Amino acid sequence: MRRREFITLLGGAAAAWPFSARAQTAGRMRRIEVFLPWTPNDPQSMSSVTAFAQALQERGWTEGRNVRIEFRWGAGDSEQYRRIAAELVALAPDIIVSLGTLAVGALQRATRTVPIVFVQITDPVGGGIVESLARPGSNVTGFAAPEYVTAGKYLELLKQIAPRLTRAAVTRDPSNSAGTAQFAAIQTVASSLGMELRPFDVRDPGEIERMLSSFAQQPNGGLVVTASAPAQIHRALLISLAAQHRLPAVFPYRFYAADGGLMSYGIDDIETFRLTAGYVDPILKGEKPGELPVQTPTKFGLVVNLTTAKALGLTVPPSLLAIADEVIE
Repeated sequence: MRRREFITLLGGAAAAWPFSARAQTAGRMRRIEVFLPWTPNDPQSMSSVTAFAQALQERGWTEGRNVRIEFRWGAGDSEQYRRIAAELVALAPDIIVSLGTLAVGALQRATRTVPIVFVQITDPVGGGIVESLARPGSNVTGFAAPEYVTAGKYLELLKQIAPRLTRAAVTRDPSNSAGTAQFAAIQTVASSLGMELRPFDVRDPGEIERMLSSFAQQPNGGLVVTASAPAQIHRALLISLAAQHRLPAVFPYRFYAADGGLMSYGIDDIETFRLTAGYVDPILKGEKPGELPVQTPTKFGLVVNLTTAKALGLTVPPSLLAIADEVIE
């Protein structure tokens, strides 16, 4: 997203905040760098960063008045993360906001002094990002992504909506240790449900097409798309191929179901970005990130797309509709 476009996007919203919320914080102009592994032309990326900036406005930090917010985009290319991290640290920002184990890991290797607030990291302790959830230590804190909690639920949901399934293709980012661990968590549930799993990489569109085309040649297959930057970048392709090959599929976030995916189960990613502003604010006011505990979302949402279910010839059981937080018709 270009800086001018971002400021224009927020301009209309700024006037709506109460004067007290828009009051300028005394002191110099602060600088926030936001490093996300997505692409700037993705509407979901825009929704996330806008939610973050608006939440900052509510806390008195207004773009162009007392804070400057700039963005870097990784586009799912983990090989570029180290270069981007070095560039950001060289700018000497007041704080860096980032998402994902690989991006935050690159930032940590570049600096141990610039405060970093992360969004949605699976197992930040196991990944070496923080010392503990209660006292992160060093210059990093943020919000953990409870992907291990949701991992087994993906297969359970698929079996509920399509009981005949015996196989599932599962997306996996091999460059990310958290992605490998999440696949292992799904495997622990698979045997009890009588499911056979087949992992595949989602970094290359051609490989995605070849793998799902091959997988769909055998019957009783479904698709599990786990949370990762490459999966989000290629979500239109994943949703399209699931429909083309008539694969019942479950996705990690609501926007997948809104874009035509069969169903999604996971945390509210937009709300997490709003919550992140609640940590950026006190750090800008002097609190140390290492003393702010890592938070883990406890609210999960299930979204079912009935239009897609009908196109796949699936009848959604009443028990599943009863627990759905949202039904798209």
